[in-house]
Amino acid sequence: GQLFQRRQRHDQRHLLNMGKRKAKKRSNSTLKTTSYFKRFQVKFARRREGKTDYYARQRLTLQDKNKYNSKKYRFSVRFTNRDVICQVIYATIQGDVTICSAYSHELPKFGMKAGLTNYAATYATGLLCARRLLTKYGLDETYEGNTENLGDDYHVEAAADERRPFKCFLDTGLVRTSTGSRVFAALKGAVDGGLDIPHNDKRYAGYDLQDKSLDPDTLERYIKGGVVAEYAEEMADEEPEKYAEHFAKYIAEDFEPVDLEEAMEGVLDAIREDPVHVKKARSKPADAKSWKPKKLTYDERKANLKAKLEAIVADA
Repeated sequence: GQLFQRRQRHDQRHLLNMGKRKAKKRSNSTLKTTSYFKRFQVKFARRREGKTDYYARQRLTLQDKNKYNSKKYRFSVRFTNRDVICQVIYATIQGDVTICSAYSHELPKFGMKAGLTNYAATYATGLLCARRLLTKYGLDETYEGNTENLGDDYHVEAAADERRPFKCFLDTGLVRTSTGSRVFAALKGAVDGGLDIPHNDKRYAGYDLQDKSLDPDTLERYIKGGVVAEYAEEMADEEPEKYAEHFAKYIAEDFEPVDLEEAMEGVLDAIREDPVHVKKARSKPADAKSWKPKKLTYDERKANLKAKLEAIVADA
């Protein structure tokens, strides 16, 4: 009877497991043991946040040993939703040092009141940064850069018996460096402004990958905002409601997008004329609030204690 019961239990178990896959035994090599976690090294904070490409950063910051304490400058271009930021930076062990910066939110001062993140604005910000830097180091008159035929590729050449041009390297961050990208508009602006940045024309707007040649007219149209003006004109004729919505910032600032190409010439001239950033004088507001209690002197504390004791005595 005992054997029969055992066989019955076995058959029941067999029926319950019918059609089920047999669980595989996990190999010991995939088990994460304590020693794995003890040896695990976390990545740098800015890598974990996805902000810095350390493979590129290493090459942009390490200087050749035979150049001793010479700085290695990089021309950094970054984009936010509403701004373009161009900075010239060098790295130290204590941290990076920015020697010059320009922002597209400064452009309204020069006459570009809206569209502060487009190709034309990015070019203007790069130009502003370059002119500001050269003015700071007294190189602005020696290296004026490219003022005519903006569509042509330009490389600054060292002037005879003068200081050499300011050299830096393009730092694009994490953006995709495809042909026509705005990063290269900032590069073009900086190069035309007189900075020496090693580059070629393969990534400018207007470069034909089939012909392997740059069309200067197309690039100039992009730099001066001709493509935006063309698009605005087309939209104003065909869809006036969409135009009013799409170019609302331009309309609010009374800055016609259709005339952007003409306006940009004035903007670029204004940047060259006076690129220096004027610091605003900061003054403390008259009604500045302070939430921290004022620190009392020894005499004041002593007087307060005396007053408290006198009050206690009076109440008693």
